[in-house]
Amino acid sequence: MKGRSINGASTRLRIILAAADLFHKQGIRATSPDEIIEASSTGKGQFYHYFKSKEGLVHEVLQTHIEALRASTGFIKADVTCWEDLEQFYHSFVELQKRFHMSRGCPIGTVGNELSEDDELIRYDVLLIFELMKNRLATFFIKEKAKGRLSPEAEEDRMADFCIATLEGAMLLGKIKRDSRSVEAILKEALIHLKHYAIPSK
Repeated sequence: MKGRSINGASTRLRIILAAADLFHKQGIRATSPDEIIEASSTGKGQFYHYFKSKEGLVHEVLQTHIEALRASTGFIKADVTCWEDLEQFYHSFVELQKRFHMSRGCPIGTVGNELSEDDELIRYDVLLIFELMKNRLATFFIKEKAKGRLSPEAEEDRMADFCIATLEGAMLLGKIKRDSRSVEAILKEALIHLKHYAIPSK
């Protein structure tokens, strides 16, 4: 019974990982259940046993991203405690794009770009991921201000939103241009802008 449970969990995870890769590669709407079944080397019975609908699978894929972000086990380096960590946060996304030869954008942004007004569950999942990232970034800025290392005029929430917005825009442009230099240049400019709020140590 235990072996069956372990095998079942492995099959379910295999489907989730295959779906996550396909969603990232070609989007949700262009990905069919049959493609996911083939990519995960599973059967239709297994697919519909674990996931009652495609929307349910998208939800589970996003939940996997959320768990990885919370545990800091995914590609996103969101444990930001210094400016070097913030650079690494940006760098982790650039490296992900390079791994796919600049043919893909942000995995989360790709899903978010396809949302319709009826996709409330998925929208909430995407929002939660962005909020988790934003909170990690805003916490860093808040701590820097508390230590007197950030200008009193700095608005931490807006700075964190700016980080995410520039990242998503840069990755989209990089995908369109198929050029990592565009992404790196935009993110370098973003860091220069953010560091204008930093107060140099005396």
